[in-house]
Order: sequence, then C-alpha cells, then structure tokens
Amino acid sequence: MSTEAKHGISLVTATAVVVANMIGTGVFTSLGFQVGDLPSGFTILMLWLVGGVCAFCGAMCYGELAAALPRSGGEYHFLSKIFHPALGFLSGWLSVTVGFAAPIALAAMAFGKYFSTIFPHAPATTWSLVMVWIITLVHVGGVKTAARFQNLATWLKVTLICVFIGSAWIMAQGVPVRFTPDATDFGLITSKPFAVSLVYVMYSYAGWNAAAYIVGDIREPQKNVPKAIAMGTVLVTGLYLALNASFLHAAPADALAGKLDVGHVAAEHIFGVTGGKIMSGLICLGLASSISAMTWLGPRVLHTMGEDMRILKPLSACDEHGVPVTGLFVQLSIVITLLLTASFNTVLTAVQFSIQLASFATVVGLIVLRRKQPELPRPYRCWGYPVTPLLFLAISLWMMVFLMLDPVSREASLYGLGLIALGLIVFFISPRTDRTA
Repeated sequence: MSTEAKHGISLVTATAVVVANMIGTGVFTSLGFQVGDLPSGFTILMLWLVGGVCAFCGAMCYGELAAALPRSGGEYHFLSKIFHPALGFLSGWLSVTVGFAAPIALAAMAFGKYFSTIFPHAPATTWSLVMVWIITLVHVGGVKTAARFQNLATWLKVTLICVFIGSAWIMAQGVPVRFTPDATDFGLITSKPFAVSLVYVMYSYAGWNAAAYIVGDIREPQKNVPKAIAMGTVLVTGLYLALNASFLHAAPADALAGKLDVGHVAAEHIFGVTGGKIMSGLICLGLASSISAMTWLGPRVLHTMGEDMRILKPLSACDEHGVPVTGLFVQLSIVITLLLTASFNTVLTAVQFSIQLASFATVVGLIVLRRKQPELPRPYRCWGYPVTPLLFLAISLWMMVFLMLDPVSREASLYGLGLIALGLIVFFISPRTDRTA
C-alpha cells in the first residue's frame, strides 16, 4: 500500500476525484441530441438543472451509506450488505462490463470525432482505437506515470471549460436564444423527449458517486466522503449549466442539432475555423482525461471481484508494481469490441439504463437500511430525508420508464437487462471465496 493510501487523501483531493469522473464525454456531446426536440433555451437549461438536482439527491443518499458502511466498493459493497451478495455482484458486474468499458468507448468515440476535425485523413474510429491503446499502455507503465498524466489532463480540462465559457460570452457575436420561461415550456418539460434527453444528461453527471468507490483511501471518510460527493456535484452542476448556455449563445440551434462534436461547432462560431480546430484539440485532451480515469478505475473493480469470485480469479492478478495488467487488457478488449460494433446512441442508452438501475437500487437500500437498522451509527445523515431519496427515485424511475416505452431506446435498454441476466448466471455458477462481501 502506498504512503498516500495509508494516510488517506484529503477532502480537496476526494472532491477532485468526483469532479474528474463527472466531467467527461457527455457535456461535450449531449446538446446536439437535445436541441432538435427541445427548441427552448430555458427547457434545455431546466433539463440540465433536473439532472443536477437528481445527482445531488443521489449524492446525499450515498453520503449517508458511505458514512454508515465505510468500505470501498460503492454499490458492490452497499447492495451486498443491505440486500444480498448476488445483488451486490450484479452491480459490480455491470461496472466491469459496461460501467467503465462503455464510458471509455463513448469518450473514445467523441475523441475520434473531434480529432478527425483536425486531422481528417483517417477515420474517426481509427483515432478512437489509437487513443484507447495509448492510454492503456500509459497505465501499464505504472501508477506514478498514470497519476501524472491524470492530474495534468484533469486540471487542463477544468481550465478549458472556464476559458470556453468566458470566451463564448465575450467574443461570440451571439444568437437569439431564450433562457426565460414561457407558456410552451411546461409542456416540453413533461414530454417524452425531455425524459429521453435526460438519459444523455444523467450520463454526463455519472461519476458523482466516485468517492464511494474509494472510501478506504480517504482521510476521515465518514466526514469527508459525504462532503466530497456534495461539493463536487454542486460545482459540476454550475459548470454544466454555464457551459450549455454558452453553447446555445455561441452557435445557432440548427448548427448544433444532431452533432456529436457540439464543442467544435460552438468553437468555430467563437474563434473561427482555425480557432475551432485548436479548441477541438484541447477538448481531445479533456476527453483523454476521461478515458484515463475510467481506464484506471475499471481494472481495480475487476481485481476486487476476482478476489471474491473464483471464476474471475485470473482478473485479480497484478504485476510486480501492483498494476492489474490482466484486467487492463480485458477491459481494453471490451472497449475495442464496443468501438467496432456499437453506435454512440446505443452504447450510451445501454450503459445509462444499467447505471441508473444500480443507483436506483442503492437509494432504495438507504430507505431499507433506515428501517432494518435504525440504531446503526450514522455519522452523516442524508439531508432532506425522506424527500431527497424519494425525489431521486422518482426522477430515475420516470427516465427509465420512458426509455422502455420508446421503441428506439428500448432495444438498447434491453441489452443492459441482458447483461444483468448473464451476471446472475456467473454469480450462481461461481464459488465464492472467504473474502466475499
């Protein structure tokens, strides 16, 4: 164990982990899939605000669980303790099959799209494959090398967003866009397109629970984990609202509609063609940070599950430097498969449905734990309980129901349910070790 792990990381570092995991692909790619069905600046900002409120409510719930059940592992640990090891395993199974590999593939798809606007002589998929290989090899090189790269890329990403927001309002000519409500907005907010668009938004907020996966590495976790999750979520919500308002102010809606590289489109309207390419290059670096963060975390989950499940034991192997090389390359193979066979929309819908389902079950677990063990010490209690968890559950259920009702997204959501069924088979055929949570 490293010195840092022994003494624990600070609240500031824990908050940075949350921020780094949240700010990824979604905010640079989602708007193009929203402006067509939601032709109102106010409605789109409300969409991102609803996503932020949902993420904040979830953060409050996870904060209590992390304080009451202080062990690394996130949903894998919480669901195993509250309900049954099988449910905990399923959440871990989703993490290792789609929870990390699919976001890597999504970020790589976006990276390839942005990079091909600068160097169009190769297909976007080629650039995506090159990037995931480079990042994997960086992590094979050891934790110190990966940490240096991660810190540099993450802070550059946050700086990029702040510079972009300022530039959009100072330098862009600006287009007519309405950010105040009118009579038509209520109908849009309660519509199916709003609920389905929330899939993209909630994917952008995914990562608000990152600190719950590393409880054992955080100094005074029962106090600092809830603070880190809450502070990181509030900060990112503010950045997302400002950034999407900047996109809408800088570029016309018809120029953004249907585009995966909305950041590049908006940058061209602010800085011109050359400036747009420079900004796309910086966005690529930010996306590389997202790829690196997930590449780092995913194999560690594989490693933990390999210790708990004998059928997955080969995945627990590490090299002499403690790097789970087997897990890295297993994850890479899943990412490559997704890049070569799945579309952006299909991957995103499948992963978000699965992630939201696991979070939904975990927040239900908070309510169950309150009833089953009312005397359990809770150094932090969920702010606003029971309204906070009920609001999270209501928004999540609303989104998942609409996904299953929509013919296009239903197929992708069923892929997520298929993965859950496969995970159940793996759990019941694999003997558990004494380390199983």
